[in-house]
Amino acid sequence: MPQSSNAAANADVVIIGGGVMGMSAAYHLATRGARVTVLEAEQMFGMGSTALNAGGFRHQFSTAVNIELSKLSLELLGRFEEEFEQPIGYNPCGYLFLLDSEKDVTAFQDIVKLQHAHGINTQWLGLDDVAKLAPQVDLDGILGATFYEKDGLVDPNGILQGYVRGASRAGVTLRSGVRVTGARVKSGRIEALQTTAGDVAGGTFLLAAGPWSGEVGRAIGVDVPVVPIRRQIAVTSPVPGLTKKFPFVIDFSQSLYFHYEGGAILTGMSNHDEPPGFNTAVDEAWREKHVEAAMRRLPLLGESEIAHEWAGLYEVTPDDQAIIGRLPQMENLYACTGFSGHGLMHGPSAGLAVAEEILDGAAHTVDIAPLRWRTFGAGEYNVV
Repeated sequence: MPQSSNAAANADVVIIGGGVMGMSAAYHLATRGARVTVLEAEQMFGMGSTALNAGGFRHQFSTAVNIELSKLSLELLGRFEEEFEQPIGYNPCGYLFLLDSEKDVTAFQDIVKLQHAHGINTQWLGLDDVAKLAPQVDLDGILGATFYEKDGLVDPNGILQGYVRGASRAGVTLRSGVRVTGARVKSGRIEALQTTAGDVAGGTFLLAAGPWSGEVGRAIGVDVPVVPIRRQIAVTSPVPGLTKKFPFVIDFSQSLYFHYEGGAILTGMSNHDEPPGFNTAVDEAWREKHVEAAMRRLPLLGESEIAHEWAGLYEVTPDDQAIIGRLPQMENLYACTGFSGHGLMHGPSAGLAVAEEILDGAAHTVDIAPLRWRTFGAGEYNVV
């Protein structure tokens, strides 16, 4: 990777973070003629949260902006292999949301109407239909389910490496192992970032540091309400009889999910009592709760062992929605962060949108108005 500090000093845009958001933005900026430098804290691109992603891709959201971001991302991913010469492993196995309470069924009825209004033909499935689609799943207590056939799985590393390659070809300066420690600010504008590799000057700066966005924001004098939350994933030993058509199953009330992964099952369950922090060690006590819940819903897991397990970090905002666009604290500072668990699927479209925000003054390919800087409150009924 090029490491030229001279190129960095002349950058039109300096991006903090070399994950899928930062690299998507870098690519879209550079193909419009901007001189771009990306600063990645890790020694290699792709070693942060993107590499630890479960790989899900869905359109089944409860907000119009997230539905539209997914639609645009799928459009961009549809030509990804041709554009970047990089396969992304898109598997349209579909997302199956299992609902076990009347409250959730009622809420999802409105959500599905919203999805239909945006051209996403989510289906309501009765229990007989669910049993045909995923006969391995125990439907005890389930009242209904939703399913959309174009949801599914993608390869996180494939997407990131495609953007890294495309950005490099477009002239982006890629600098790894560079941590931001502060900023030189004058009259409400950042003149340069202070880093472990010296000062990096630029005209505009983009914060795309994922779970580290709040920490980096504080270092440069900006309060960005993004906190890191640990989420852990387990992959089993091979499970006989499963195919790639097995859907991405979400037991909604338990925040439990599982999907096919190379002949095995990948599964995770969110711990809503997890405190903010950068700890990525596997929580063995939570593993027991997770595995017990997963085996109840998918009994065949009782015949498998956990082959490997890891923990990664979500980048969470107070309303569980991303922040895209200019930040009011600094005249020349933008953000593309806080995706709260759906950053991979929105990386392609959000990177394009923030590039348009920077170069054109506003995104126009997709309307991101609800995700610009706002007064933050508690999250409502968001399917995130």
